[in-house]
Amino acid sequence: MTLFSRTGIHARLLGATILVIISSTCILGYFGLSMVNRLVSERFDQQIDYMAQHLAVNAELGILIDEHSMLDGLARGVLNQKDVAGVEIEDLNGRRLADQSRDLAGPFIVVEKEVFLSRTDTGAADLEVIAGSSSGRQIGLVRIKYTREEIKGLARTMARQFFFLSLGLVVVFCGIFFFISRSLVLPVVSLARAARKVSRGDTTVRAVVGKLPETNRLALAFNEMLDSIEQGRDALIQAQEKLSRQAALAEVGKFSMMIAHEVKNPLAIIKSSLDMLKQDMNIPADNLMLNYTEEELARLNTLIESFLMFSRPTKPRLVPTDLNQVVEQVVTGFKLQYNSDILKINHSLPSEACIAMADADLLSRGFSNIMRNACDASMNKGDIHVDVKVNSPFWTLVIRDCGKGLGKADLKEIFEPFYTTKAKGTGLGLAFTDQVVKAHGGKITAENHETIGAAFCVKIPLDLE
Repeated sequence: MTLFSRTGIHARLLGATILVIISSTCILGYFGLSMVNRLVSERFDQQIDYMAQHLAVNAELGILIDEHSMLDGLARGVLNQKDVAGVEIEDLNGRRLADQSRDLAGPFIVVEKEVFLSRTDTGAADLEVIAGSSSGRQIGLVRIKYTREEIKGLARTMARQFFFLSLGLVVVFCGIFFFISRSLVLPVVSLARAARKVSRGDTTVRAVVGKLPETNRLALAFNEMLDSIEQGRDALIQAQEKLSRQAALAEVGKFSMMIAHEVKNPLAIIKSSLDMLKQDMNIPADNLMLNYTEEELARLNTLIESFLMFSRPTKPRLVPTDLNQVVEQVVTGFKLQYNSDILKINHSLPSEACIAMADADLLSRGFSNIMRNACDASMNKGDIHVDVKVNSPFWTLVIRDCGKGLGKADLKEIFEPFYTTKAKGTGLGLAFTDQVVKAHGGKITAENHETIGAAFCVKIPLDLE
């Protein structure tokens, strides 16, 4: 894998931007400085040329009268100009009449201008310089030697200033582009991280929605895909749980039919025979072994009834039923059986009737299972609270005990068949209640109360037909 292939989009964009900015700056700087240097050099050469021409006009009289001091003064005046290294004035015979110079760094450029004798139409002293014209008469020559080093120094100074200015602009623009590029790349990086977590099995992660429309649509589409996968996964888990539950129910049905034929009838015969034996042998009612045998027979019979009740298909006969009255009857029965000084059953029901399509018998047996568990969990002491609320479109029943509550595993499995927290429980009571509530289109849940005990909540829709 090459270095370029390992470079991320953020680094690539930043590198391309730096390259474009530097290239553009260098090209513009080169042509700009070249144009400025050429323009300044042309203007400087024109200025020197004008000075030479002006010196040629002024030197005419000095050459004519052979006045060296006058010509030296003119040469010194020109020599005072920057970048002028030497000034020479010669007559027509090549005799040097003035020679002024100073030390300057080369290379040098020499400009020569011929000195012509002025003439007028009248031949008077009014002179007109005709520079470079063949109609005049040459009497001398002026020569100016100059250098462009100062111009070059100025050009170098401008180049340095331009370089630092360009470097500053490159840094500023790179900083600006860095943040712009970062805002473009961060959503993509975040999306890649989310995809990596999803590939490791974490389907709860979601991509962060950015501020750009394009990355927003990408993140939303990614999140919608994850939601769809999560829903499909949940649906698959629910289907598997449903199949497992159906398989368990099928096994319960088979076992129940076997019990009905192979156990229930012999158990009834044993119970009848025991009753006859008590009468024939005049066994006293307080006989410990006999009472223990009768209790175990009753427990076996209850277990068989639970199996048979759970295995039968729950098909409620839906008729207009007052749900509040069903709860009232269940609570009244348990108050007669359990209510005492150490166990209090408190209930709060609406005064108005709540009519819904329901099977009163099935609901009564289902609610009784919850109440019985609440009494057992409270160990027959404390307070049990039964509350009913009607918030359309649901009728809600909450039964709360004062026991030690449920563990995490209990909360997850409490409504599964054969799952029980009791030493002698069958694990079918709450499973039966769950069947009944679902047959009415409702839902039952369990949770620990914030203070003490567990709370079971039953919700039944009121618009069920």
